[in-house]
Amino acid sequence: MTTTKSKARLSLLATGALLAVAACGGSTATYSGSPAPTGGMAAGAPSPDPRVGLKAGLHDAGEATWNLRVLSKTRPAEGFAGITNSDLAFSGKYAIQGNYHGWQIWDISNPSAPVLATAYVCPASQSDVSVYGNLLFISGEGLSGRLDCGTQGVRDTVSKDRLRGLRIFDISDIRTPRNVGNVQTCRGSHTHTVLADPKDPANVYVYISGSAGVRSPSELPGCSDEAPENDPNSALFRIEVIKVPLAHPEQAAIVSSPRIFNDLEAPPSHGETPEDIAAQQKELAEAKARGMYTAEIFGRERVLPSGFTRPMLDSIVKARNGTGAPTGADSAALRTALPGIIAAMVGPQGDGSGRRRGPTQCHDITVYPAIGLAGGACEGYGFLLDIRDPARPVRIAAVSDSNFSYWHSATFNNDGTKILFSDEWGGGGGPKCRASDPKEWGADAIFTIADRKMKFASYYKLPAPQTAQENCVAHNGSLIPIPGRDVMVQAWYQGGISVFDWTDAARPVEIAFFDRGPVNAERMEGGGSWSVYWYNGVIVSSEISRGLDIFELAPSPYLSQNEIDAAKTVKFDHFNTQGQRKFVWPASFALARAYLDQLGRSNGLAGGAPRVDAVREALAGAERAPATERKAALGRLAGELDRDASKSTDGAKVRKLAGVVRELAAAN
Repeated sequence: MTTTKSKARLSLLATGALLAVAACGGSTATYSGSPAPTGGMAAGAPSPDPRVGLKAGLHDAGEATWNLRVLSKTRPAEGFAGITNSDLAFSGKYAIQGNYHGWQIWDISNPSAPVLATAYVCPASQSDVSVYGNLLFISGEGLSGRLDCGTQGVRDTVSKDRLRGLRIFDISDIRTPRNVGNVQTCRGSHTHTVLADPKDPANVYVYISGSAGVRSPSELPGCSDEAPENDPNSALFRIEVIKVPLAHPEQAAIVSSPRIFNDLEAPPSHGETPEDIAAQQKELAEAKARGMYTAEIFGRERVLPSGFTRPMLDSIVKARNGTGAPTGADSAALRTALPGIIAAMVGPQGDGSGRRRGPTQCHDITVYPAIGLAGGACEGYGFLLDIRDPARPVRIAAVSDSNFSYWHSATFNNDGTKILFSDEWGGGGGPKCRASDPKEWGADAIFTIADRKMKFASYYKLPAPQTAQENCVAHNGSLIPIPGRDVMVQAWYQGGISVFDWTDAARPVEIAFFDRGPVNAERMEGGGSWSVYWYNGVIVSSEISRGLDIFELAPSPYLSQNEIDAAKTVKFDHFNTQGQRKFVWPASFALARAYLDQLGRSNGLAGGAPRVDAVREALAGAERAPATERKAALGRLAGELDRDASKSTDGAKVRKLAGVVRELAAAN
């Protein structure tokens, strides 16, 4: 999760925090000449693509929808319009939507008409949210976030009022959240991950990923931006693990700072496209003509936003006991000091041996307690972590890819045999889905997992080219519980949302989408889907500038109504996408029919279409039969399917079908 106004390949947050960038180092495989993406339009998808050429507009843009139904489009609450919406979490009937001004909580029990339950003002960047039980967790990273949630910001360089870390709120009364704890961290919390360890029901653990510069030890004792060899307590090259006692969240505290980045070198990375180089040169020339400040960051001269430099100028004026506007001498003093300031924020780039260091932080970590693993999207690397001891995660594998710019987020498939990483090339604020952009850049990379090692399989990138006025790149998404398949819905900022099947890891294919035209036809204005997740039968999207969108899947040649109905039987009491939960499908006739539809689609059942039809009739007859006859009918069918499995090309799927039928028989 990044912001359209900040993030990756290193812009400086207007709050003054430098986000670490993709230059991470390689312990295992590095991919530079990987196969081209195979995730193009599926046969039968609309042609020409209706996403191309959509009318621009904020709330009146043109729209294109394929194999989805739009249930609702809800504008932001009063006071939140025009301020960036960020990530989503879910609890019961509520969708909790982060925002740089605080958060909004929506009652989505009627997804066609969401109702605002709470709009809580508490400014911070970027207000990523997670929930567990009655506790709401919110990330804060920038310099202006306050402990008291005030809107006046924090002007002082060192302040006891500043919040950079994790907020904890009690939402037992959803309409009146109550702050019950805060945990300060040296680099703030850009994102966080809640880990519920089944072996420790009294606590939850929160992994903190902070991308900003290290705060002053005068503000938070113990913070150090020295290289680890100079200071073993350095705040760099580590994550923070917070333990939260559920009965006493006010006692939440950092319990470990695992150094999961040790011994990584910066991997090879691609440069910029010719179009981007030309645009950057033009931007630099125009910025210099206006007297703006620039600095070299990671080998490239960049324009520094006024939100970063203005507080520094104010500090220089204050230091000389001056008043009024900064003078030319003040400006010259800042220009002289900037290289040292940037170097301190970026941190050590070498280890003294001539090697360039790898990442100092993850952008996001997805934990999957059911398999004891986590996926770390760690700026220049994709990690596999052992989390069986939740307070002490251990890196067990790492992959890099020269086609990737900024490893942003991770998603496992349900059985943990694959992992997908997204690349936020351009930081979320750039148009990276243009027809001229390489298909391997700003895409997803799919890996198979065997023996706790990752092996590259393919890329998937949004197949519809977007305009230069649309920020677009791979961003946040989640699995959809389609039984027997790996299907995911993903946000692409102003590229909209894309639903794709990656069951075949080497050949992902799009099966549904929704998109709007650009916010503005003449210039870039941030917008689009920040994150989109499946939750209890619907697909919910946090639209950066337009509000909250809710969709449902529509049946198509790629997805049957039975598969959709089976997916809807998976219900969660809460959901955080970074705390991945295993899908378990209760036995149902919809589940049996879903497997049968898949066997019909793949011709995987012995006897072909006639046998599929016969099994459908047998299922329908058993469902209609009186309870006294249903059990026997289902038992007979299960036995027949057992025999079919040995002769079928997809015997594993036939055995799954037989198992469901047998469970249905046992339930009668």
